[in-house]
Amino acid sequence: MSQTTTRVPRPRTDSADAAPEERRRPVSPQWAAWAFLAPVSLYLGLFYAYPLYRNVDLSLRHYTVRSFVRGDAPFTGLANYRMVFDDPTFGPALTHTVVFTGVCLVFQYAIGLALAVFFHQNFRLSATLRALFLVPWLLPLIVSASTWSWMLNSESGVVNAVLHAVGIGPVNWLTSPSWSLASVIIANIWIGVPFNLVVLHSGLQSIPASLYEAAALDGANAWQRFWSVTFPLLRPVSAITLLLGLVYTLKVFDIIWIMTKGGPADSSTTFATWSYQLGFGNLLPAFGPGAAVGNLLVVAALAFGLIYVRLQRKQALS
Repeated sequence: MSQTTTRVPRPRTDSADAAPEERRRPVSPQWAAWAFLAPVSLYLGLFYAYPLYRNVDLSLRHYTVRSFVRGDAPFTGLANYRMVFDDPTFGPALTHTVVFTGVCLVFQYAIGLALAVFFHQNFRLSATLRALFLVPWLLPLIVSASTWSWMLNSESGVVNAVLHAVGIGPVNWLTSPSWSLASVIIANIWIGVPFNLVVLHSGLQSIPASLYEAAALDGANAWQRFWSVTFPLLRPVSAITLLLGLVYTLKVFDIIWIMTKGGPADSSTTFATWSYQLGFGNLLPAFGPGAAVGNLLVVAALAFGLIYVRLQRKQALS
């Protein structure tokens, strides 16, 4: 008589079931945040922080072509900045930069706001016409500047041809010290209006239509509705639009250089073109003063950015 042995099955000790609890713990949110920030931080460090550091270093040393290659330029402190401030070009360049930036900002914002309000009516072909207004913004700057150079040509330009047709004599738009700055301002306004149109039109779409209906019931006309409803509620969007436009306009180089090269007789020279002329426009480049002028632009843009942040913080607290 055979005995049957009953074996009790042992519990499985599979490695997947016996994994330690630590392996099942989720990744720390702090480490996940650092993992997402790492690529952005690397990008900002390589393409923003390091170039800015190199530009500051250039402005504090006496660089020549030889010392630039060898990397043994002597430290001169603020000598390059004193040289820039004492240069006779500093005053006109500062004036031209302020006038160029201020006039462009005012007209770009005013025209962009007027077009945004106009297209906000959502009439027929509104989207098509709004898309056509984006063409100046989409074109490469070299194409836009070259087109305006041809249009404002003293001899064969279409603008002088139109003036001649209405009985007005030709204007030396690009070769006269009296008109060169106005010419580049007109071209830059034409290029910047589409950006203001797009941003301000997006801001208008966020304003509830019920506010306009309530204002109309109270007897407000179109101008009163704009001044009491549209303009105040559009203020945050307007602030960021003007700030971005300011930063962009301060550093405009392509338009001015292609159209006038800062001339004639430095009549359209701004800090952006002057910095390029000092660093690369001469047989003996002055890298240090050119970097110093560039840093003045950086400081100006940073100052306005801090003012904007402070105003936004005060508005949030209030």
